[in-house]
Amino acid sequence: MNYASIKPVDIANGPGVRVSLFVSGCRHHCKGCFNAQAWDFAYGEPFTKEVWEQIFSCLDHDYMEGITLLGGEPMEPENQAGLLPFLKELKKRFPEKSIWCFSGYDFEKDILGRMMKESEVTRELVPLLDVLVDGKFVEDLKNLSLKFRGSENQRILDVPRSLAAGKAVWMEQYR
Repeated sequence: MNYASIKPVDIANGPGVRVSLFVSGCRHHCKGCFNAQAWDFAYGEPFTKEVWEQIFSCLDHDYMEGITLLGGEPMEPENQAGLLPFLKELKKRFPEKSIWCFSGYDFEKDILGRMMKESEVTRELVPLLDVLVDGKFVEDLKNLSLKFRGSENQRILDVPRSLAAGKAVWMEQYR
């Protein structure tokens, strides 16, 4: 897996101060995407253990809330395979840090309906997430007043509650 960029201090992509990891590779190709160069799976740099350690070092402060995964598309199968061992290690080292993930995939239709049924990696990865912002960016529904999402069709989901319910459950504070 490659990554496009890392923001070691970010306040725009989730609550509090976070690290944001932008992975490379996306098949959605949403019109108006703010990071179209990251559609290419070969874009950026390899996501090595040395890069993991840089991220862990950034997270190793009390003021850091957690990490946000963006892209590209973190939920592409290739990226899930690259992220799973990293997220397992992150949870081991920093169990109190939250993990947010932005994905163009729909939680019920794509993630629950297909990916979790077909992929052991997805079945292991999704429960490691705390929050999923789901849905493709739709330029015609773009709304700059929305908090932590770009278009009105996107949802901010509580992953543990959504998995328990078997359907999307909004994070109430962002509804």
